[in-house]
Amino acid sequence: MLAGFALLMVGLIGIEAMALRWGWLELESWRMAPRVAFEALPALPGDAYEWPSRWIARPDLPRDPAQYLPPGIGHERHGRAFVFVLHPTTFMGRNHWNAPIDHANSRMRAELSVRSTASVFNDEAGVYAPRYRQAALGTFLADRPESQRALALAEGDARMALTAFLHTIPAAAPIVLVGHGQGALILMRLIRDMVRGTPLSARVIAVYLAGWPVSPQHDLPVMGMSACTRADQAGCVMAWMSFAKPADPREALAMAMHYPTLDGVLPSAGPSAGGDRPLCTNPLTGGETPDAPVSANLGSIALGDEVRGQALVRPSTGAQCDRDSGLLLIMAPPHLGDEIMPGNNYTAYDFALFWRNLRGDIARREGVWLHEQPTS
Repeated sequence: MLAGFALLMVGLIGIEAMALRWGWLELESWRMAPRVAFEALPALPGDAYEWPSRWIARPDLPRDPAQYLPPGIGHERHGRAFVFVLHPTTFMGRNHWNAPIDHANSRMRAELSVRSTASVFNDEAGVYAPRYRQAALGTFLADRPESQRALALAEGDARMALTAFLHTIPAAAPIVLVGHGQGALILMRLIRDMVRGTPLSARVIAVYLAGWPVSPQHDLPVMGMSACTRADQAGCVMAWMSFAKPADPREALAMAMHYPTLDGVLPSAGPSAGGDRPLCTNPLTGGETPDAPVSANLGSIALGDEVRGQALVRPSTGAQCDRDSGLLLIMAPPHLGDEIMPGNNYTAYDFALFWRNLRGDIARREGVWLHEQPTS
């Protein structure tokens, strides 16, 4: 037993020494990166997103997680917008660079994510959230050519899904675009390639990008959009990354370092390293002011676990955009689940934390957009 314990201690000391030598990011990359050769998967059939099985949320699905409402809360209006949602990374495996479309655990996690995120918008005319062959979590920690190829494959699926979405909804209908985590990174690229400079841009009520750093200098101009600075503004971008204090965003920002901004600049690890400060628009204020107290939060949602059942949670948390880091700092957040990542990273709950406020946010922006349309 003593010999075994000694071997264990030697192993732990060795791991610690390796971490100090390589650095924490290198160690995480070694631990999480896929352990297989990259597999160049074939393109999806041209009609893939005509199949209900390719969607997590769609108005005609019998079980649609986007239609979730917490107990005691009902639909409050009938919006006219159609909403396209790209969920964040939910595939944690190392045996593929891209999630197999039938991987049970990542499908389940994606459905929970859509339930938390897309349900914000279920007072609108229709919410669409595709399944796509997302890049594995480990690809974002590995600075390797395979990481770029994995993201390109995921982006190709998302591009097909957005094209199918646009062909499905009425030709002049207003739209809302939503991306979370990996979905936000991909959605920015789709806006650059498919929305900017087209008639479609005039139909965009708002874009919500959470859980991924959005550069005001290098991303927004290429998207052809500005940040939301007022709650009564349409056609703008809301973006934020939620962290509790004390916040350590190094891992989250390092994951973005391998992916150029939309104008081709390779970002550094945040402002402290001379990089661009991420855009932060406070979802409690619609971007109007950077700080908001707990009383401004109209309710978060808990989806239910062994600690708390499904509920609208209030009082919840205030939030402030940190002027130095660009993070959205939350105060004494409630327990909504166990998906808290290193560094007090609450980005898994970017939408759930501000659920009721965001429902009001899109309602206001839609009203402004409708008011601005020609009467003809």
